[in-house]
Amino acid sequence: MTDFILKTLNGRTLSLPAKMITTLRADMSGPLLLPGDEDYDTARSVWNAMVDKRPALIACCADANDVAAAVNFARQTDALISIKGGGHNIAGNAVTEGGLMFDLSTMNNVDVNPETHRVQVGPGASLADLDAATRPYGLAVPVGINSTTGIAGLTLGGGFGWLTRAHGLTIDCLVAADVITADGARLRATADENPDLFWAIRGGGGNFGIITRFEFQAKAVRPNLLCGLLFLPLIRARELFALQRELMEGDTEELTAWVVVRNAPPMPFLPEESHGTSIAMMAFCYSGDPEDGEALIAPLRAINNPLAFLAGIQPFAEFQQIFDPLLIPGARNYWKSHDLLNLPDTAVEALIEAVDRLPDAETEIFVAHVGGAMSRIAPHETAFIQRRPHYVVNIHTRWQDPTKDDAARHWARGLFEALSPYSAGVYVNFMPAEESARVAEAYGANYARLTAVKACYDPENRFRLNQNILPNAEIQLAG
Repeated sequence: MTDFILKTLNGRTLSLPAKMITTLRADMSGPLLLPGDEDYDTARSVWNAMVDKRPALIACCADANDVAAAVNFARQTDALISIKGGGHNIAGNAVTEGGLMFDLSTMNNVDVNPETHRVQVGPGASLADLDAATRPYGLAVPVGINSTTGIAGLTLGGGFGWLTRAHGLTIDCLVAADVITADGARLRATADENPDLFWAIRGGGGNFGIITRFEFQAKAVRPNLLCGLLFLPLIRARELFALQRELMEGDTEELTAWVVVRNAPPMPFLPEESHGTSIAMMAFCYSGDPEDGEALIAPLRAINNPLAFLAGIQPFAEFQQIFDPLLIPGARNYWKSHDLLNLPDTAVEALIEAVDRLPDAETEIFVAHVGGAMSRIAPHETAFIQRRPHYVVNIHTRWQDPTKDDAARHWARGLFEALSPYSAGVYVNFMPAEESARVAEAYGANYARLTAVKACYDPENRFRLNQNILPNAEIQLAG
């Protein structure tokens, strides 16, 4: 093997003797991949097909020892590093161009203690892995809505989905994490042990170290819930948004109802003549007693002449995957997002008008509502600060043809600007790579403390391929 070229933190390239690669390979139990190796392209691929970067080296970590070995190598060589858990994040920061990539995807174990309801989860696990392990025990961890999403990135940014109003964010169930920091130290982060680190990883992203194990306190959740979908033509979208506000701004935390506007996919339960036309859809899930839920969804059943209405009791783990067919890997994706404290009619009009100009049939806008249990935690208790009940508007541009890149991004940015007057923040997991200027906005009053924690655990900003928090050593941590 000839000398090896690696990109460093300062953007330069470094020529390393081949024996350093040989040594790292000997220190790891998982494979170490170079360009041209059989599994290299698979390892570097992520959910968003717009991301096509080529790491110089991919450390496919089998366990925490592998992670520590690769972290030490990165420190010795000053390598630019990236970390891939599920590889689902829109920004594509899981892959570095010319640097060292950590691939944690095989660290996907999920172990459930049915007596304590504690769940140990590896950083490579997907939401489907977690749901499959907890379901037999009548348990669940509140997570997102696409089963191929990785638990690591979702958790580190906050994590919300169908159970958030009833049981809180994903981070609200996190009780411990094993972390390897930039200096190679192995730390346990809990409310009592390294509490500043524990505070920061609950919403602060992958800025502070590599998580090699998450520990969650799962919630008791009925295996079968009242769930469903309601479809209307787009011309009736105002009716559906008004109903969402009525349902979500009440006191019932067990009910979650989200609205999506898009072109109708060719689903078999939709009239064939509606396929490809503009529609508004409500997806709902009630986590309490289905009989109680029936009274709450009565207004949905009362809507006249829907394109389709499906409601019934079904396994929750199956409903968790209901949007998977619309979100399969391999498409080009670009997101823009806002948090809105309310959903005024003028914002609704902007959403509806934008649907008439969709750049591609796969593009959609979804409007989620979160609040309830997650809002009972004070904004300063975790790095995730947006604890007020609010709507999350995600402008999800999705297409296959690379020639549509500019048009798709232009459309998304136009709607984003139209909604900006109503913005009250942004969810860090929904930010594209270009939005580094919004990082401080995402954390608000918590940002200063995050920069201090960053300075403590990663003063050289080695973990920088993320929505990056810059270290500020001038701010002193309390205690």
